[in-house]
Amino acid sequence: MKHPVTDISSDPTQATEMFREQIRVAFRENPNLSRDELLQIFRRHLGRIQTQVRTDFEKNRLSGLQASKQLTAYTDGLMVVLFDLIYHQSLKSDDDKNKIAFVATGGYGRRCLAPFSDLDLLFITPENPSKELLKTIEQHLYFLWDLGIKIGHAIRSITQCLTAAKDDITILTALLDARLLRGNQKLFDRFTTNFVNLCEEIGATRYILEKSKERENRHKKFGETPYLVEPNIKEGKGGLRDLQTICWEYRITLGSDQFSDFLTPKISELGLLTEQEIHRLQRAHNFLWTVRFQLHYISGRAEDRLTFDMQPVVGGRIGYTKHGQQVGVERFMRHYFLTAREVMRLTYVIESALTLYTQKAKLNKFESGKYIPHTGCTLLEGKILPTAHISFEKDPIEMMRLLKLAQTQKRAIHPLAVHQLIRWERKAAQLRGDVEASNIFLDLLCDTPTFLSPKARYKLLQKNDHQEEKNTIIYPPPEDQYNTNWLHILNETGILGQLMPEWRRMVGQMQFDTYHIFTVDQHSIEAVKLLAMLEAGYYQDDLQFAHKLLQGIQSKRALYMATLLHDMGKGRGGDHSEVGSEMALSICSRLNMTAEETDTVSWLILHHLLLSHTAFQRDIDDPKTILDLVDTIQSPERLRLLFLLTISDMRAVNKKVWNAWKATLLTELYNRVAEVLEGSLATQERDTRVYRVKNNLTKQFSIINIPNTDVDFFMHLGYASYWLSFDENTHIRHAQMIIEAHHKQAPLTIRTYPLPDRGVTEVTVYAADHPGLFSKISGALAVAGASIVDARIHTLTNGMVLDTFWIQDAAQDVFDDPLRLERTVELITSALAGAIDIEQRLQDCNRNMLYGRRMRAIHVPPRVVIDNQASNGFTVIEVNGRDRIGLLYDVTKTIRKQKLQISSAHITTYGIRAVDVFYVKDVFGLKIQDKKRLSIIREAILKVLEEIEENITGIQPNSTASIIQMEIAPPKEEL
Repeated sequence: MKHPVTDISSDPTQATEMFREQIRVAFRENPNLSRDELLQIFRRHLGRIQTQVRTDFEKNRLSGLQASKQLTAYTDGLMVVLFDLIYHQSLKSDDDKNKIAFVATGGYGRRCLAPFSDLDLLFITPENPSKELLKTIEQHLYFLWDLGIKIGHAIRSITQCLTAAKDDITILTALLDARLLRGNQKLFDRFTTNFVNLCEEIGATRYILEKSKERENRHKKFGETPYLVEPNIKEGKGGLRDLQTICWEYRITLGSDQFSDFLTPKISELGLLTEQEIHRLQRAHNFLWTVRFQLHYISGRAEDRLTFDMQPVVGGRIGYTKHGQQVGVERFMRHYFLTAREVMRLTYVIESALTLYTQKAKLNKFESGKYIPHTGCTLLEGKILPTAHISFEKDPIEMMRLLKLAQTQKRAIHPLAVHQLIRWERKAAQLRGDVEASNIFLDLLCDTPTFLSPKARYKLLQKNDHQEEKNTIIYPPPEDQYNTNWLHILNETGILGQLMPEWRRMVGQMQFDTYHIFTVDQHSIEAVKLLAMLEAGYYQDDLQFAHKLLQGIQSKRALYMATLLHDMGKGRGGDHSEVGSEMALSICSRLNMTAEETDTVSWLILHHLLLSHTAFQRDIDDPKTILDLVDTIQSPERLRLLFLLTISDMRAVNKKVWNAWKATLLTELYNRVAEVLEGSLATQERDTRVYRVKNNLTKQFSIINIPNTDVDFFMHLGYASYWLSFDENTHIRHAQMIIEAHHKQAPLTIRTYPLPDRGVTEVTVYAADHPGLFSKISGALAVAGASIVDARIHTLTNGMVLDTFWIQDAAQDVFDDPLRLERTVELITSALAGAIDIEQRLQDCNRNMLYGRRMRAIHVPPRVVIDNQASNGFTVIEVNGRDRIGLLYDVTKTIRKQKLQISSAHITTYGIRAVDVFYVKDVFGLKIQDKKRLSIIREAILKVLEEIEENITGIQPNSTASIIQMEIAPPKEEL
């Protein structure tokens, strides 16, 4: 029988009565109504409920929080009607064994449902329920499952509820939100009475401690900072779960009937939050629910992670559009991060106040004998708290003195004191230019952890030997207070933004790519933290050289200040290095730094990408590359500072960016530049350097008994560039390989050599020169699953070619599995012999590689730059495009078609974007000077990149339509 679909009332109570009447009519018309027909009626009503709430929400008639409560009210109606229908016989029974209380718990119990949330249900039964009741409950559950409703359920007696709650804090928390939907009121009242007694027995102090530990573990799993660029709005730091946790703690401390959106008489009694602060929490709560509803509706599932593909869509639906330099998605995410910060800092304050309340402590009563003389501060729970004599409002310098005291005393600042800093942070604007405030800030900025002696470091490394992860970072003790602690307090309270108004623009500013995992402000603080740890001896093995350098620098304050401000210019238009450099001049002057320090900070920010750009995207064996750096850097001290800033910046991007190979390249570049700056050997003395290399090699060959005839043969093969491109050990490996191939007259020889210390595997191919050799080898390596990070191509005097590739696995580590190495050699051999179709194999690899919506959401605009100034002997082609399997093969094949010879290739990836740099010559061994030909070369490579991007994202070249309104920045914006 078909039943007409009626419009649902906007009033949930009225809608429930209309639905109940619809059920009555259906049964009157057909007393033998089947279960399937009844299911269809309920499904239609459930669909109307969901449609009504979604329509009201998307037409902005309901906010997120209102929509969650409206959805709960409608769902209650459906549940009540179904309950009355299923339990009508049990409800009429006088048998106590048939009594039941149908209870909502968890999010459903507190009337906060998201569109695809689970419904948490509790069936409270007598101690010995009848079989009929249990069978009826089973029928009830099957009906709900058949309706398509996701439920979490429990069937327990009162005793079982209390036992489970006592053993598991999670169950106790869920029962805090218990709300009777239908059934026996007396049974539920008896449960409530016993549950309240249990809560009093457990005690608020224990409960708050358990929830605090639970929150800490959750933050470790979902991110220990709210400033992750893809946050989890429910479980992440500053998310909905943190708000819910403080609500549970509030209710168990002050009574379950005392909470209603933070507006209760008790909140005033605590004297903790102002009315304005309460409203800020309410706005945050509502905003987070609005975002969550959007996420659920857009994804069509219970999705709580704000991923890249979701951010522009959610932001657009809420109403964020481009404003000035900021696109809509940036403005939306900044609002989210500021909201998360508000939640994070106020919830900690409330929790601390509740803990004191449970201990019957008064906020103006301090620990006996714990007054700190001559400071105006005392200790509460072992943490520093100003007394009533200290007024941040009247004397803002006391804010900075409080931080200095905490640094001196090696103690934490009490959350209530932090709250006072938040409340009066605007007064800190009066401290701009204040000498005492500036000196305290710079002392805090340069504060490092307790120094880790070499002996203690060795013990920690031995302790960590069992860990699978290589180069595990050694962290200072958790209780250690150093600069990252003070910077977090200054940033989260807002004081840092008052001291430096330019900083406020950085707070919550996201970087819309897969390369950075933090917002700009958090990335900067992370860089300072890593620098401090490096100075104190908490570093991984590949940073020992940097640690030693840091011990001898003369401009410590300038280095730490430049590290903090290096990305200050982001989001302001133009080159962020140039913008930030200009801003640093006024900031450092305001902080009363010396003219020399100010100049150094500005210079470091201007050039903070110079070393990484050169090491990873230029041929450091080219003398002009080194000379250009020397002309820019000019002093050994500046080189040391720039090197240390570069390392801290890179390591703060994300854990995957830094590896042994990059450490090797940067250190090698540093040494070459330092060598020239110190005047020991000029790069122009090329012949002298070649002579020294050959002379040392001859001595080594005699030691390992290589015949003189073979030595002479090898020594006459390489041109000058070859001898200056490799270290002594690599030359020896090449000699043994080439001499063996010469004796065997082998047309092709391939060797692989893992280099764990550098984090790469060296693949060397010795073969007869022919067109497309480099391209085919790179294609074969891609098919083998190897990622090429660097390559050198050397044509020898005997007409053979020595191609050297340095490769890593997908985890950016040494490619050293014996079976994979054997397969790699086979693939290269087959590719060069024409036995396999490289292009077809690469297409198969890419077809199996899924580009999820999250990756496709970010447009990687293809870019080709040709530079004839970077090298005296080569034309440098820089290629920017989406990283994919076989990208290097496609580009090098195009370069070959343009009749160019590749001398070296340098490959770097930034998230999903690759930057490949090639040093090339024409067929006559000359730089390409003709502008028309350079344009043809550029267009040919660009066409390949555009086709790749269009196939993945569907965005046509030069199209104004884009999946998002923001593109990944060019290379200079990377770190």
